[in-house]
Amino acid sequence: MFAYILRRLMLIIPTLLGVMVINFFVIQFAPGGPIEQLISQMSGNATSATSAFAGQEGDIKPSGNGTQSTGQGDSKYRGAQGLDPAILEEMEKQFGFDKPVHVRFFTMLKDYARFDFGDSYFRDQSVLDLVLDKMPVSISLGLWTTLLVYLISIPLGIRKAVKDGSSFDVWTSSGIVIGYAIPGFLFAMLLIILFAGGRYFDWFPLRGLTSSGWDNMSWGEKILDYFWHITLPVTAMVISGFASLTMLTKNSFLDQINMQYVQTARAKGLGERQVLYGHVFRNAMLIVIAGFPSAFVSILFTGSILIEVIFSLDGLGRLGWEATINRDYPVVFATLYFFTLLGLILQLIGDVMYHIIDPRIDFESRNF
Repeated sequence: MFAYILRRLMLIIPTLLGVMVINFFVIQFAPGGPIEQLISQMSGNATSATSAFAGQEGDIKPSGNGTQSTGQGDSKYRGAQGLDPAILEEMEKQFGFDKPVHVRFFTMLKDYARFDFGDSYFRDQSVLDLVLDKMPVSISLGLWTTLLVYLISIPLGIRKAVKDGSSFDVWTSSGIVIGYAIPGFLFAMLLIILFAGGRYFDWFPLRGLTSSGWDNMSWGEKILDYFWHITLPVTAMVISGFASLTMLTKNSFLDQINMQYVQTARAKGLGERQVLYGHVFRNAMLIVIAGFPSAFVSILFTGSILIEVIFSLDGLGRLGWEATINRDYPVVFATLYFFTLLGLILQLIGDVMYHIIDPRIDFESRNF
């Protein structure tokens, strides 16, 4: 197993490199780079992602001299006509665009190998500080959502397998299909309308994970305040996340229930509960439990971005979205690097969990 883990760790490097190469060169052809963003702000025509969250930390802060010249000329930057070429050169130097593409790329790789992600283009913080500051929010959402999804899906999936074809199985399947069909962000809007002062009840806060004055609260008050704020975001993410895992659990149990060893156990006089949890559970839950890291990665990557934006949660998802809209390339690449690295590591942990749960699974014989 050690040799397999070592090989997988070594594969992380070329995988990371491939992801960064593809995204770096795709970004180069994307219209509206950081210089165009700064030019738009200087001319008063900018619409940034952070402008929707007025008064919050992280608003774009343009830099550079806004002096314009009366001279006209062609420019490779949209909206730059009328700007002094010296100002454009200063902007290029500020953002590092005075260097060739390949030089910028290899400089980035060298810095990333030392976990030096540079500074944000439009924020007065280093990228590493930004990522570390936003990480607890996203991980908190991902962990609670994954935990609740498993706590709901596993018992429900087992019950559906035992009651396969019954009225319980039919109506729960209908509810699962409806929950799966509704996008998480749409359900989040529904929760806001119903329970966050949108139209009916004003029971839960609309933004943030803590209230003002949180630092002055007792530990008990802090815990209650935290769960009060996180209830709606996590609920919105759970609704769209438990359907596939429930059906996976049900199908895994159905496959195992029909196995010969189950019939043998029943023939020996074992009770149905003893057969189900003493024999079937371990084999049926192998793929479900071992897939926990992958499920966490999926929820963290795909489920949290819009939820963080809708509920004004200052996490990595919202940070990456704002950075993409504002063309803050250091933040874009740093969040991409972090998510990719975290995903690869958690996938490796998932494979190791397969072996721990069932030692009969041996990855050493597989060629990687």
